[in-house]
Amino acid sequence: MATERIKVRGLARIASILFGLWGAVVAPKGLYDLLGGEPEANLYAPRPWAFVTQEQWRRYAGFELAYGLACLALAWLLWRYSRFLPKTLDREV
Repeated sequence: MATERIKVRGLARIASILFGLWGAVVAPKGLYDLLGGEPEANLYAPRPWAFVTQEQWRRYAGFELAYGLACLALAWLLWRYSRFLPKTLDREV
């Protein structure tokens, strides 16, 4: 029988890095939108906040911030959890 070596810890760390990168992009964007940003629809509307209300925009920005922070938290948890996984695992093919 042939054996196959699987890098278990590396899989968890790759997922952690991807979640961390995405969270690092989304969370600051959500914070910017929440504190001072406005939707692109305001550029094309006859008057600002005609298509998207400020309440809707704040709700969207809050969700975006929460989503980004959740991605960062999941990245941190995956990185911490990967320490308990074996570096490699051999299995028969």
